[in-house]
Amino acid sequence: MKIFDAHLHIIDPKYPLIPNQGYVPDQFTCKDYKEKTKNLNTGGAIVSGSFQGFDQSYLKKALHLLGEGFVGVTQLPYDVSDEEIIELHKLGVRAVRFNVKRGGTEAMVNLENVARRVYEMVNWHVELYIDSTKLKDYFSLIVNLPAVSIDHLGLTQDGFHDLLRLVDQGVKVKSTGFGRLDFDPAKAMKQIHAVNPEALLFGTDLPSTRADRPFQLSDMELIIDVLGENEARKVLCENGVNWYQKVLN
Repeated sequence: MKIFDAHLHIIDPKYPLIPNQGYVPDQFTCKDYKEKTKNLNTGGAIVSGSFQGFDQSYLKKALHLLGEGFVGVTQLPYDVSDEEIIELHKLGVRAVRFNVKRGGTEAMVNLENVARRVYEMVNWHVELYIDSTKLKDYFSLIVNLPAVSIDHLGLTQDGFHDLLRLVDQGVKVKSTGFGRLDFDPAKAMKQIHAVNPEALLFGTDLPSTRADRPFQLSDMELIIDVLGENEARKVLCENGVNWYQKVLN
Protein backbone atom coordinates (compact mmCIF):
# COMPACT_ATOMS: atom_id res chain seq x y z
CA MET A 1 0.00 0.00 0.00
CA LYS A 2 1.35 3.43 -0.93
CA ILE A 3 1.66 5.92 1.91
CA PHE A 4 1.50 9.71 1.84
CA ASP A 5 3.06 10.95 5.07
CA ALA A 6 1.20 14.23 5.54
CA HIS A 7 3.24 15.33 8.58
CA LEU A 8 6.97 14.89 9.05
CA HIS A 9 9.76 17.13 10.32
CA ILE A 10 13.34 17.39 9.12
CA ILE A 11 15.74 18.83 11.69
CA ASP A 12 19.18 19.64 10.35
CA PRO A 13 21.52 21.53 12.71
CA LYS A 14 23.38 22.91 9.68
CA TYR A 15 20.47 25.33 9.40
CA PRO A 16 19.07 27.82 11.96
CA LEU A 17 17.19 26.37 14.94
CA ILE A 18 15.37 28.64 17.38
CA PRO A 19 14.74 27.52 20.99
CA ASN A 20 10.98 27.36 21.63
CA GLN A 21 10.07 27.60 25.30
CA GLY A 22 13.67 26.53 25.93
CA TYR A 23 13.41 23.47 23.67
CA VAL A 24 15.74 22.66 20.78
CA PRO A 25 15.06 19.32 19.05
CA ASP A 26 17.58 16.61 18.31
CA GLN A 27 18.88 16.08 14.80
CA PHE A 28 16.62 14.25 12.36
CA THR A 29 17.94 14.58 8.82
CA CYS A 30 16.58 13.43 5.48
CA LYS A 31 18.88 10.42 5.81
CA ASP A 32 17.37 9.63 9.21
CA TYR A 33 13.85 9.91 7.80
CA LYS A 34 14.64 7.59 4.90
CA GLU A 35 16.07 5.05 7.32
CA LYS A 36 12.99 5.20 9.57
CA THR A 37 10.61 4.75 6.64
CA LYS A 38 12.70 2.38 4.48
CA ASN A 39 9.94 -0.25 4.54
CA LEU A 40 7.22 2.21 3.56
CA ASN A 41 6.41 3.36 0.04
CA THR A 42 6.12 7.04 0.84
CA GLY A 43 5.82 10.57 -0.37
CA GLY A 44 4.88 13.28 2.09
CA ALA A 45 4.76 16.79 3.50
CA ILE A 46 7.79 18.30 5.26
CA VAL A 47 6.35 20.55 7.97
CA SER A 48 8.22 23.52 9.45
CA GLY A 49 8.27 23.47 13.25
CA SER A 50 8.19 26.30 15.76
CA PHE A 51 11.94 25.81 16.24
CA GLN A 52 12.57 26.70 12.58
CA GLY A 53 10.83 30.04 12.54
CA PHE A 54 10.73 31.61 9.09
CA ASP A 55 13.90 29.93 7.85
CA GLN A 56 13.37 28.51 4.37
CA SER A 57 16.91 27.27 3.71
CA TYR A 58 16.47 23.94 5.52
CA LEU A 59 13.15 23.33 3.72
CA LYS A 60 14.54 24.04 0.28
CA LYS A 61 17.39 21.59 0.92
CA ALA A 62 15.07 18.92 2.35
CA LEU A 63 12.74 19.15 -0.64
CA HIS A 64 15.72 18.71 -2.93
CA LEU A 65 17.06 15.71 -1.01
CA LEU A 66 13.77 13.87 -0.55
CA GLY A 67 12.77 14.67 -4.09
CA GLU A 68 9.74 13.65 -6.13
CA GLY A 69 6.62 12.93 -4.11
CA PHE A 70 7.40 15.37 -1.28
CA VAL A 71 6.00 18.85 -0.66
CA GLY A 72 6.69 21.55 1.91
CA VAL A 73 4.63 23.25 4.61
CA THR A 74 6.28 26.48 5.66
CA GLN A 75 5.88 29.36 8.10
CA LEU A 76 5.84 32.89 6.74
CA PRO A 77 5.96 36.44 8.10
CA TYR A 78 2.84 38.44 7.33
CA ASP A 79 4.80 40.77 5.04
CA VAL A 80 6.38 38.07 2.88
CA SER A 81 6.77 39.20 -0.72
CA ASP A 82 4.79 37.83 -3.65
CA GLU A 83 8.07 36.85 -5.24
CA GLU A 84 9.09 34.62 -2.33
CA ILE A 85 5.69 32.89 -2.24
CA ILE A 86 5.96 32.13 -5.96
CA GLU A 87 9.54 30.89 -5.58
CA LEU A 88 8.56 28.57 -2.71
CA HIS A 89 5.65 27.25 -4.75
CA LYS A 90 7.96 26.42 -7.64
CA LEU A 91 10.18 24.50 -5.19
CA GLY A 92 7.25 22.41 -3.95
CA VAL A 93 5.77 24.26 -0.97
CA ARG A 94 1.99 23.79 -0.81
CA ALA A 95 0.83 25.18 2.55
CA VAL A 96 1.56 27.68 5.30
CA ARG A 97 1.44 26.71 8.98
CA PHE A 98 0.33 28.71 12.01
CA ASN A 99 1.53 27.32 15.34
CA VAL A 100 -1.02 28.43 17.91
CA LYS A 101 -0.08 25.70 20.40
CA ARG A 102 3.54 26.86 20.67
CA GLY A 103 3.28 30.40 19.36
CA GLY A 104 0.30 31.69 21.29
CA THR A 105 -2.71 33.64 20.09
CA GLU A 106 -0.51 36.19 18.31
CA ALA A 107 -0.01 33.47 15.70
CA MET A 108 -3.63 34.08 14.66
CA VAL A 109 -3.42 37.84 14.20
CA ASN A 110 -2.55 37.74 10.50
CA LEU A 111 -4.11 34.36 9.74
CA GLU A 112 -7.01 35.47 7.55
CA ASN A 113 -5.01 37.87 5.39
CA VAL A 114 -2.17 35.40 4.82
CA ALA A 115 -4.54 32.47 4.23
CA ARG A 116 -6.55 34.29 1.58
CA ARG A 117 -3.46 35.72 -0.07
CA VAL A 118 -1.62 32.39 -0.52
CA TYR A 119 -4.81 30.63 -1.59
CA GLU A 120 -5.57 33.20 -4.26
CA MET A 121 -1.96 33.37 -5.47
CA VAL A 122 -0.87 29.72 -5.49
CA ASN A 123 -3.80 27.66 -4.14
CA TRP A 124 -2.09 26.86 -0.83
CA HIS A 125 -4.04 25.81 2.24
CA VAL A 126 -3.44 26.72 5.88
CA GLU A 127 -2.38 24.26 8.59
CA LEU A 128 -3.12 24.94 12.25
CA TYR A 129 -1.33 23.43 15.22
CA ILE A 130 -4.04 24.26 17.72
CA ASP A 131 -5.62 22.66 20.75
CA SER A 132 -9.30 21.81 20.24
CA THR A 133 -10.13 23.75 23.40
CA LYS A 134 -9.32 26.92 21.41
CA LEU A 135 -11.48 26.09 18.40
CA LYS A 136 -14.60 27.64 19.87
CA ASP A 137 -12.83 31.01 20.11
CA TYR A 138 -11.74 30.92 16.47
CA PHE A 139 -14.56 28.90 14.93
CA SER A 140 -16.05 31.65 12.76
CA LEU A 141 -12.60 32.68 11.54
CA ILE A 142 -11.50 29.14 10.66
CA VAL A 143 -14.73 28.07 8.99
CA ASN A 144 -14.59 31.05 6.64
CA LEU A 145 -11.03 30.44 5.43
CA PRO A 146 -10.59 29.00 1.92
CA ALA A 147 -8.85 25.74 2.91
CA VAL A 148 -7.67 24.50 6.34
CA SER A 149 -6.25 21.43 8.06
CA ILE A 150 -5.75 20.87 11.79
CA ASP A 151 -2.84 18.91 13.25
CA HIS A 152 -2.85 15.85 15.51
CA LEU A 153 -6.61 15.20 15.75
CA GLY A 154 -6.93 18.45 17.68
CA LEU A 155 -4.89 17.11 20.65
CA THR A 156 -7.60 17.16 23.33
CA GLN A 157 -11.00 15.65 24.06
CA ASP A 158 -12.26 19.00 25.33
CA GLY A 159 -13.41 20.90 22.26
CA PHE A 160 -13.54 17.79 20.07
CA HIS A 161 -17.18 18.53 19.21
CA ASP A 162 -16.00 21.83 17.72
CA LEU A 163 -13.47 19.93 15.63
CA LEU A 164 -16.27 17.73 14.29
CA ARG A 165 -18.29 20.83 13.43
CA LEU A 166 -15.34 22.12 11.40
CA VAL A 167 -14.94 18.75 9.67
CA ASP A 168 -18.56 19.00 8.65
CA GLN A 169 -17.67 22.32 6.98
CA GLY A 170 -14.78 20.81 4.99
CA VAL A 171 -11.82 21.23 7.33
CA LYS A 172 -9.22 18.43 7.12
CA VAL A 173 -7.68 16.76 10.18
CA LYS A 174 -4.28 15.11 10.44
CA SER A 175 -4.39 11.60 11.85
CA THR A 176 -1.03 12.05 13.51
CA GLY A 177 0.69 12.31 16.87
CA PHE A 178 -1.25 9.62 18.73
CA GLY A 179 1.27 9.89 21.55
CA ARG A 180 0.26 13.52 22.07
CA LEU A 181 -3.45 12.90 22.68
CA ASP A 182 -5.48 12.76 25.88
CA PHE A 183 -8.18 10.58 24.24
CA ASP A 184 -8.62 7.41 22.22
CA PRO A 185 -7.53 8.05 18.60
CA ALA A 186 -9.54 5.07 17.32
CA LYS A 187 -12.86 6.51 18.48
CA ALA A 188 -11.93 9.97 17.23
CA MET A 189 -11.00 8.72 13.77
CA LYS A 190 -14.27 6.80 13.49
CA GLN A 191 -16.24 9.94 14.33
CA ILE A 192 -14.30 12.18 11.94
CA HIS A 193 -14.45 9.66 9.11
CA ALA A 194 -18.19 9.27 9.59
CA VAL A 195 -18.65 13.01 9.10
CA ASN A 196 -16.36 13.23 6.06
CA PRO A 197 -14.42 10.24 4.62
CA GLU A 198 -12.02 12.65 2.90
CA ALA A 199 -11.11 14.56 6.05
CA LEU A 200 -8.42 12.40 7.67
CA LEU A 201 -4.80 12.73 6.52
CA PHE A 202 -2.29 10.21 7.86
CA GLY A 203 1.16 11.34 8.97
CA THR A 204 4.02 9.78 10.93
CA ASP A 205 4.83 12.98 12.86
CA LEU A 206 8.45 11.79 12.78
CA PRO A 207 10.60 12.34 14.75
CA SER A 208 7.72 13.04 17.17
CA THR A 209 9.41 15.94 18.96
CA ARG A 210 8.17 16.43 22.54
CA ALA A 211 5.58 13.65 22.19
CA ASP A 212 5.07 11.29 25.14
CA ARG A 213 5.25 8.39 22.69
CA PRO A 214 6.85 8.55 19.22
CA PHE A 215 5.27 7.19 16.06
CA GLN A 216 5.01 3.43 15.76
CA LEU A 217 3.99 1.25 12.81
CA SER A 218 1.12 0.06 14.98
CA ASP A 219 -0.41 3.53 14.51
CA MET A 220 -0.93 2.68 10.84
CA GLU A 221 -2.31 -0.73 11.76
CA LEU A 222 -4.79 1.00 14.06
CA ILE A 223 -6.11 3.06 11.15
CA ILE A 224 -6.63 -0.11 9.10
CA ASP A 225 -8.28 -1.89 12.02
CA VAL A 226 -10.63 1.03 12.72
CA LEU A 227 -11.66 1.89 9.17
CA GLY A 228 -11.05 -1.27 7.16
CA GLU A 229 -8.51 -1.60 4.38
CA ASN A 230 -10.43 0.20 1.64
CA GLU A 231 -11.24 3.28 3.71
CA ALA A 232 -7.82 3.22 5.37
CA ARG A 233 -6.28 3.48 1.90
CA LYS A 234 -7.91 6.90 1.58
CA VAL A 235 -6.53 8.05 4.91
CA LEU A 236 -3.04 6.60 4.44
CA CYS A 237 -2.55 7.93 0.92
CA GLU A 238 -5.34 9.21 -1.31
CA ASN A 239 -6.66 12.01 0.90
CA GLY A 240 -3.18 13.41 1.46
CA VAL A 241 -2.20 13.22 -2.20
CA ASN A 242 -5.39 15.05 -3.17
CA TRP A 243 -5.01 17.68 -0.45
CA TYR A 244 -1.42 18.49 -1.35
CA GLN A 245 -2.05 18.29 -5.12
CA LYS A 246 0.71 15.70 -5.47
CA VAL A 247 0.82 12.57 -7.61
CA LEU A 248 2.85 9.59 -6.38
CA ASN A 249 4.54 7.38 -8.95
